Amino acid sequence: MKKRALVSVSDKTGITEVCKRLHNMGYELISTGGTMAAIAQAGLPVKNISEITGFPECLDGRVKTLHPAVHAGLLAMRDNKDHMEQLAKLNIDTIDVVIVNLYPFKQTIMAGKSFSEAVENIDIGGPTMLRSAAKNYKDVVVIVDPADYDKALGEMESGNVSIETRTYLMYKVYQHTAVYDSMIANYLRGKLGIEYPNQLTLAFEKADELRYGENPHQSAAFYREAIPVSNSLSEAKQLNGKQLSFNNINDANGALALIKEFDRPAAVAIKHTNPCGVAVADNIFDAYKKAHDSDPVSVFGGIVALNREVDARLAEELTKTFLEIVIAPSFTGDALEILSKKQNLRVLTHPDIAKSAVGGYEYKKVYGGLLVQQADESVFGELTTVTKKQPTEAQLKDMEFAMKVVKHCKSNAIVVVKDECTLGIGVGQTNRIWATNQAIEHSLTSVKGAVLGSDAFFPFDDCVTACANAGITAIVQPGGSKRDEDSIIKADECGIAMVFSGQRHFKH
Repeated sequence: MKKRALVSVSDKTGITEVCKRLHNMGYELISTGGTMAAIAQAGLPVKNISEITGFPECLDGRVKTLHPAVHAGLLAMRDNKDHMEQLAKLNIDTIDVVIVNLYPFKQTIMAGKSFSEAVENIDIGGPTMLRSAAKNYKDVVVIVDPADYDKALGEMESGNVSIETRTYLMYKVYQHTAVYDSMIANYLRGKLGIEYPNQLTLAFEKADELRYGENPHQSAAFYREAIPVSNSLSEAKQLNGKQLSFNNINDANGALALIKEFDRPAAVAIKHTNPCGVAVADNIFDAYKKAHDSDPVSVFGGIVALNREVDARLAEELTKTFLEIVIAPSFTGDALEILSKKQNLRVLTHPDIAKSAVGGYEYKKVYGGLLVQQADESVFGELTTVTKKQPTEAQLKDMEFAMKVVKHCKSNAIVVVKDECTLGIGVGQTNRIWATNQAIEHSLTSVKGAVLGSDAFFPFDDCVTACANAGITAIVQPGGSKRDEDSIIKADECGIAMVFSGQRHFKH
């Protein structure tokens, strides 16, 4: 039997050169549609698939390779005498090489095309050929990724494709079709509004192999969603500095999530995924200064996110502190020149940095399973003043600011705020009074007249007492404890305004 190669690709990168190499090795080329036209235009002999099947393409090209003459040629085991005798009896030749990549379903849905167009870009024949060829990997060389052309053809030209390479190419096929099918399923799941399906498949693509994980003895990689999210960290562009680390990415993601809470010029400083300084102001320079000065110790070695363009003046200010990352929607030329003098400072730009992430889900790996939940996208439930003392308009504004920050802090979490700037933050404590004391004690300025926000209810009145002793005059907390009345009575005794937000913000 003659050697034959079936080539049908959506991504035609390098395909004519590949076909020239196959032709030089004595392979008869079989193809379809646009791929066949490209091969013929390169001056190479090529057969239409219909010449092999003896059956014309039909149904607007929906059916062209779904035929026994194709799949028997792919699946016949060459060392199986019965298989080969059946091929001879049926007058079917083997197909020894398959080079196929699939209809651009991903590109179609990313372009916002209609449902009917998306459905027409669900490939049927391509995945079927790939799976058949991959199943018979010992006899068929199957290539789905143009990145593998040189490796596979190089071994073919040397006279032998190793079993290791054949197994690798087999793996690439099933991985590729699994991701392809996952994208289709998730697209349809979104159309149907199914939040939590009985089986969950997620499609991700490797963005980078990292130097190490959280610690140097741990290996790590960064994957982005196969259908990119435009306002996510994975779509940021790095302008300066060394490769992002595992911890950089994790921290920067926290900064990005928090900066999305604000419409006014805002600055967020993050350390170990927790905010250490957050502020808004009338301009981005003042916002950064307020955020930095609220905790200049913790911001050292941290991540700074800004939701306005960075100019030279702000860039100079940023370089006064050792930072791991600065991320903003844009940088002026002068600002980038100044920041680039810090060779290790990672400078990231993301024009959609402040765009809300609507309808997202959060995933947390646990041993033997995966937790999935809706992202915490709201701030308040129903605001209810529960004390005799009523909050002022300024205090209500600070309450909203406090809750926007506290929802991004590890629980138990307390945030003390004044004039839309954090004064003290208590995070990750195993009881609420410790978090309260931490936030108050770590404030570099007086907290008198400040607002305190809590991510969950007060089980006792001890936090209210601590607020009164420190001079805090207003509290916002979700409420819902069996002992809410104790805290309300204590707040009334101390002349503190207390508002129940009606919404808890645990973050574990």
